[in-house]
Amino acid sequence: MTRPASDLDGFRLWPGLLDRAAQEALRDEVFTRMREGPFYIPRMPKSGAPMSVRMTNFGPLGWVTDKEQGYRYQATHPETGRPWAAMPPKVLELWNTLSGYDAPPEACLVNLYESDARMGLHVDSDEDAWDAPVLSISLGDTALFRIGGSLRSDATRSVRLASGDVCMLGGAARRAYHGVDRIMNGTSRLLPKGGRLNLTVRRVTVPQSSPAAPQLPEQASA
Repeated sequence: MTRPASDLDGFRLWPGLLDRAAQEALRDEVFTRMREGPFYIPRMPKSGAPMSVRMTNFGPLGWVTDKEQGYRYQATHPETGRPWAAMPPKVLELWNTLSGYDAPPEACLVNLYESDARMGLHVDSDEDAWDAPVLSISLGDTALFRIGGSLRSDATRSVRLASGDVCMLGGAARRAYHGVDRIMNGTSRLLPKGGRLNLTVRRVTVPQSSPAAPQLPEQASA
């Protein structure tokens, strides 16, 4: 296995961990599951402004946002009302191999970045199990990923996340502000129409054997 690279406490990057065949297989699993839970346009709390990414989820829970109820996890697709599709086996395998967490993931958020889509700096803080890392899998065009510290004002650094790269935010990096500045269109031919799929894998609830975790400030998820 490719050794992870890191110079930020808790941030790990496995460049090219998924070879082309594995990327194609996971892409196909995502597209198949979209028949059960299609991409939809999430909207910001209060303003109702649309986000620039399209979104769906896999697993028992899914992260959603809308004008009326804001950021949250729920067990059903906000438009179809149906349960989310199961996580692909490869996603569970990566979690079990890389996360070092004793409990299984409960949500796999799938963001589709097209053309000028981006994600502002934020902290993933809607999970109760904040001691669990967030695992991120990149498929398709390269993203210019930005990560900073626990304060929005902290200095940031940029990392290019290419198709097949896997990264993880754990430890101090779990509370780090991060986002996607832009997508480098045309850097991959994995997706038929271009763009980037980002799968972020999370544990949402505190495992029964773990103590309750303190709450983080509310922020958007990516």
